[in-house]
Amino acid sequence: MDLSLLSLYIVAIFLLIITPGPVVALVTDSACRDGTRRALLTVLGTNGASLLLIAAAALIIAGVFQLSTLLLHLLSLAGSLLLGWIALQSLAELRRPGAPDHAAAPQPSGFLRGFMVGIANPKDILFFVAFFPQFIAITPSFSTSMTLLALIWLVMDLLILLTYIWLMRHAFFTARQRTVRLLAALFLLLVAVMGLVYSCGKLLMGW
Repeated sequence: MDLSLLSLYIVAIFLLIITPGPVVALVTDSACRDGTRRALLTVLGTNGASLLLIAAAALIIAGVFQLSTLLLHLLSLAGSLLLGWIALQSLAELRRPGAPDHAAAPQPSGFLRGFMVGIANPKDILFFVAFFPQFIAITPSFSTSMTLLALIWLVMDLLILLTYIWLMRHAFFTARQRTVRLLAALFLLLVAVMGLVYSCGKLLMGW
């Protein structure tokens, strides 16, 4: 096993995962809004989505199948709409400061919501396709390398998201939950708008 290449991979994914994105925004919002238990289910959902995307990327790298560009853009459009809906729903709840959380509109289960957001950006498959081949040489076997890379990614992802949940339970963030939720919702909305613009542009160019 190439330990130097493996170490480089671990550092690289740590920096990638710790950078706030839609998943981090959803997890922090869930921790503030619904508590630790639901946030943990959300993390498991996003982790499951990552596993599915990594598996799809591994099959593409192995040459088992190819992903249609049109399908990719359509899925990206659907994912952007989903993120936008979640963001707008959170913003609508925040506009009702006097309403208790349990009076808000019913939400999908924490796991399902996490999985939906995690899977909402199918372009992650392309990222994995471009990223993983750089580290395939950590072992002589393709299947062993892909399995190891995927497991390390999932464990790192899980640990970092759990750290975000722990931080949200800290007194400093607990006192500023409304601000954290507002920032998370606005970030999700920004990602959704950018995704919609990009996906619609690509689809129109294709036609």
